[in-house]
Amino acid sequence: MNLRRFLSLPLFLALAASLLLASCATPTSGPVSLYEVRQFADASARIGGYGELSRRYRDTYQREQPYLSPAADRIARENDARRRAVYDDFVSIQKSLVLYMQTLSLLAGEARYDLSTQLDDLGTGLKANAESGLQGRHIAAYTGLTRLLTRVIASGYQNRSVATMVRDGDADVQALLEAMITLTRLYAKTNENEKKTVLGIFDVEIPFSAKNQDRMLVTLAKVHYLNKATEYKLVDKRYDLALQGLTKVAQGHQRMRENLNNLTSDEMRKLLAAYGRDLVALRDALSD
Repeated sequence: MNLRRFLSLPLFLALAASLLLASCATPTSGPVSLYEVRQFADASARIGGYGELSRRYRDTYQREQPYLSPAADRIARENDARRRAVYDDFVSIQKSLVLYMQTLSLLAGEARYDLSTQLDDLGTGLKANAESGLQGRHIAAYTGLTRLLTRVIASGYQNRSVATMVRDGDADVQALLEAMITLTRLYAKTNENEKKTVLGIFDVEIPFSAKNQDRMLVTLAKVHYLNKATEYKLVDKRYDLALQGLTKVAQGHQRMRENLNNLTSDEMRKLLAAYGRDLVALRDALSD
């Protein structure tokens, strides 16, 4: 019996439409084989810690100033001016890597949206800074990655694949991640010096304030000391988490570069999924 004759026309059309929709449905919004690439890129773009710790580094003087002697304050103000002068450069490195990962995620999916406005936020370039460890090769990497992003985004992502993007960007991505790791260690060292300055005041002064009339003052000082010590302990953990996250991003991108022709293999998909989960877990830990 002819199926068209057996089914009424409206029922036939409804059945055909449902079959067509079922054949197009997928469990993800992009190509299934590149879902893990997009997952990793999205997690990398949202990795936490670095921006917050950059601001903390910039604002060091505001926290330590009440505990400084007049002589130490003069030196600290000079350091404050230097930190504020390089802050925008340090943050621009993160912005370029975030935009790169967003672009990579876009190439791994089906959606198309305009990222060109974010190019304007990258700035015109960086300056080398011997004290921070920001070297000429990091400057060159920033320039190279910015040019790559400008070409890709301005072209509307034409003739550009995930493999091509990873191949062309990996060297600069690795150099900039290395710069961010170096800077995060600088932030941690600066925080350690601040901790010694602030807590050191109490370590010296409290033992010599044993007079009865100073009891209330000493008690308040001890409470303040404990609060500051707890603050520094929590911040120390954030430096460690941020460094772990940056290292994970570098490792994941390197593995993609080493396996450009096997990005859709089961092994690579599992590996990238694991990196993505680790980055999400680190971000959640930084949010606590």
